[in-house]
Amino acid sequence: MSVDMNSQASDSNEEDFGVNSEEEEDEDDGGDEEDQGDIASYYEGVASDVEQQGADSFDPEEYLFTCLTYKESQRVLTEEVNTVAAALKVLPAVAKLILVHFSWQVTQILERYVSSAPQSLQCGVCLQVVRRDSLLALPCQHSFCKACWEQHCTVLVKDGIGVGISCMAQDCSLQMPEDFVLPLLPAEELKDKYRRYLFRDYVESHFQLQLCPGADCPIVIKVQEPRARRVQCSRCSEVFCFKCRQMYHAPTDCATIRKWLTKCADDSETANYISAHTKDCPKCNICIEKNGGCNHMVSQNFCWMCLGDWKTHGSEYYECSRYKENPDIVNQSQQAQAREALKKYLFYFERWENHNKSLQLEAQTYQRIQEKIQERVMNNLGTWIDWQYLHNAAKLLAKCRYTLQYTYPYAYYMESGPRKKLFEYQQAQLEAEIENLSWKVERADTYERGDLENQMHIAEQRRRTLLKDFHDT
Repeated sequence: MSVDMNSQASDSNEEDFGVNSEEEEDEDDGGDEEDQGDIASYYEGVASDVEQQGADSFDPEEYLFTCLTYKESQRVLTEEVNTVAAALKVLPAVAKLILVHFSWQVTQILERYVSSAPQSLQCGVCLQVVRRDSLLALPCQHSFCKACWEQHCTVLVKDGIGVGISCMAQDCSLQMPEDFVLPLLPAEELKDKYRRYLFRDYVESHFQLQLCPGADCPIVIKVQEPRARRVQCSRCSEVFCFKCRQMYHAPTDCATIRKWLTKCADDSETANYISAHTKDCPKCNICIEKNGGCNHMVSQNFCWMCLGDWKTHGSEYYECSRYKENPDIVNQSQQAQAREALKKYLFYFERWENHNKSLQLEAQTYQRIQEKIQERVMNNLGTWIDWQYLHNAAKLLAKCRYTLQYTYPYAYYMESGPRKKLFEYQQAQLEAEIENLSWKVERADTYERGDLENQMHIAEQRRRTLLKDFHDT
């Protein structure tokens, strides 16, 4: 018995997938209004203000992707199933299992399951002797009674298993084709669930497809080349890394960001004391609070991160962004090495956390800029277009700050050497220009438009240079 992909799509209840009609999708195109202070769209609409020339025009984050609806995703999968089924002369259900095994890389599919074994009239699970026509077997020829197969499939589908339902025989990993499973499921509701799980597994195993991780979102992202790049869903606006479906994390790679986030979770109690918003002023010892994204504490002219004199940071290099390793630590006691390891982690964690908090504070600045532009437009002091550069400056600041935040997990796991020194140098340059941009955005009224746009250009240039040299290499 064979069930093709199209028949699944027609039998399944699309509402369970969150798929609406085209008319309903059109009505939702406007989306919800942006939450107050949200700068989720800071990647859009700033190109004209930071025009790149020559070699600098290369954008290391440029990535081609397509947002597919449920029906479009089904069409892509069906075409590849038909191609493999015709080439190998197998049923579409079997072709799907082969495709899943090879991550849907059609050109690499070279073989299929072939085996034979004698049938038995005894069920291998309940050990009951049954009539021959009551025994069912997969191509592996392991025979079991229909009742045992039904119970096996029902339990696994209720547990959320789709493609992974395999033969009941011990040490047999042969997976069951869908046209074998579907007739064994006793209720239509269970069959619908199974179809959804199959669709999920087909998409997740496909090297060019990813399900949007947004809540109840049916959109599938399609790319030509699977890489750790930023993609955004056209339906729910969720932004994520295509490769790992986690938050976008350039320049840190997927494996490293997983290690970092796990470490942060494991060491959360250890790092609690540095997660507070307050510090003691290095000059007067009064408890102070950071109320803006910029790290320049104006009152006493010091750096929020290292508490050092702001003037000593210089215009080229930020010493406080580089951890100074102890070259003799390998010759010291285990206790000393453990203290050094903790010190290093806290150094990078504090800077990671600080930029995350700066992003939240700068979201408030963004909202104030929006209100200020609205007020000026209402008072006939220009149009939205006239003041758009302020809006774009705040978005670009968030974009740069976000990239800078993710440089610290990258640096933490980086081996010492010339490449790390280059990275730290570029990281420091980016940090310096972001602080300059943050200062000017927070005080936009005191700076000329040309001065602010020039600072935007410099900051974005630093960001792109770092990503070009270190992102996904």
